[in-house]
Amino acid sequence: MKDEYDFSKAERGKFYHSPIELDIPVYLDTDVAAFVAKLAEAKGSDVSTIVNDWMRRNIALIETTQ
Repeated sequence: MKDEYDFSKAERGKFYHSPIELDIPVYLDTDVAAFVAKLAEAKGSDVSTIVNDWMRRNIALIETTQ
């Protein structure tokens, strides 16, 4: 390790990237995916909307019991 380093040509924040929102994949079992796809088609919606609605309801239910 050197006693002294030269940072005179350094650039602040050169490698910094702001926090990025990640999409985490969720893998459904075949029977569940088929059921949700059929329901989404019947409602004229998409699978992600149906699953997100279910998850929000489950979160609300869990929060009321704690």
